[in-house]
Amino acid sequence: MTLLNNKKIVVTGGAGFIGSHLVEELYPANEIIILDNLFSGKLENIEPFLSYKQVSFIHGSVTDLSLLSSVFKDVDYVFHQAAITSVPRSVADPLVTNEVNIQGTLNVLLAARDNRVKKVIYASSSSVYGGNPSLPQKEELPPNPLSPYAVTKLAGELYCSVFTAVYDLSTVCLRYFNVFGPRQDPDSQYAAVIPIFIKKLMDKEPPVIYGDGEQVRDFTFVKDVVQANILAAVSETTGPVNVGAGKTTSVNKLVEILIKLTGNQASGIRPRHTAPRPADPRQSQADISKAQTFGYYPGYGLEEGLEITGQYFKN
Repeated sequence: MTLLNNKKIVVTGGAGFIGSHLVEELYPANEIIILDNLFSGKLENIEPFLSYKQVSFIHGSVTDLSLLSSVFKDVDYVFHQAAITSVPRSVADPLVTNEVNIQGTLNVLLAARDNRVKKVIYASSSSVYGGNPSLPQKEELPPNPLSPYAVTKLAGELYCSVFTAVYDLSTVCLRYFNVFGPRQDPDSQYAAVIPIFIKKLMDKEPPVIYGDGEQVRDFTFVKDVVQANILAAVSETTGPVNVGAGKTTSVNKLVEILIKLTGNQASGIRPRHTAPRPADPRQSQADISKAQTFGYYPGYGLEEGLEITGQYFKN
């Protein structure tokens, strides 16, 4: 994808899972500044790109407004991925999640406004829909956040909307639905479900499912999320936009696919069920018709994405 060329771009959280995939797509044709405090990002995610003169890394946090103000000088686009992204972590520590996700986003918007950045592409989350039972979820649905994390993502969206209306700063808020793929960390106690399941099955251990496993999710491959970010950046679209596959899969079905992909059909490994997690919505599915207006179409099916992810963890 070469929709962005010869631009100066900042990726906050660029050493993280999604951020590093964005850098990988953007760096050959653009000047990229990666800003990351390595709280959850890893240098190894971006090491292959740092040998190129058009890629630079700054170890710093979005909570540092004066740093952002200097880093954003002459920048065309900011892809704001930096956040504390875990629902369980936000339940355990709402204060730090609030500081990074709300104050950090406000800082990004202030620095972008003052440096006349063309557009801020903000990583929001499907968690803003929370317990809303309507499927598929459309952007017009009233938000119903169930966790401190979801509240912070919604607050960031509202700040983006206000900065667009009041200061004429172009912003778009991408509501990610259950993103997965290579470089997702399986070892954190707050890790996402797919890397945890893959690691357990590769270690011949039963994966743990919270609740009955019939909760459904819209699992979205990371390369499709990268495509959505770049398309959203060059489009005229502002406001919230769903980014998902537009399909649902139950957690039970997901485990079944992964048992097959990891060659565990004959091993007798079966998932273990435990109590449901607090603040976990029962179902989510993206209506992606708004994203389709700027050319977004998921290119990866669930099994193909899982196979690529499994290969990554195997290697």
